[in-house]
Amino acid sequence: MKKAKLRRPGDIRHVADKGWEKFWFYFVQWTWGLPVNAVGGLVYLILKTKFRHERFCNAWITYIPGNWGGLSLGLFIFMAEGREEGWTKNTQIHEYGHTIQCLLLGPLYWFVVAIPSAFWCNCMAKWRQKNNVSYYKLYCESWANNWGQKWSRRKQYGIK
Repeated sequence: MKKAKLRRPGDIRHVADKGWEKFWFYFVQWTWGLPVNAVGGLVYLILKTKFRHERFCNAWITYIPGNWGGLSLGLFIFMAEGREEGWTKNTQIHEYGHTIQCLLLGPLYWFVVAIPSAFWCNCMAKWRQKNNVSYYKLYCESWANNWGQKWSRRKQYGIK
């Protein structure tokens, strides 16, 4: 009888993590998703030597100090550094969901996700707070949570 290999919590395999799946993931991101990834890659290169980076599934996360949330530009995710661990894990998954949206939408990502999300985050914050409306109520934000969890195979906790 073959023994099962024990995995540590950090060893979770994500979708498209090897072989042809991984090849096609990057191929589509760098062709169909080129407009978004080109901007993200440029920002990544500018910030590369200034801030801490790590891989998350098939994306690269850059941690930048400050009181803000996160931004996903294709394969490149930019997040606030120094937040509590639960917030960081939830935001990694959420922003990775936006990475997957870019995989599907390509250049349409700007209009279907990025612009509505930026407006919802920056212009509607006071209204959301006043009316007790969750940030994740907007279609593209709940969609990002859903796909982030499915594609990363990680679970978010405490999301309202």
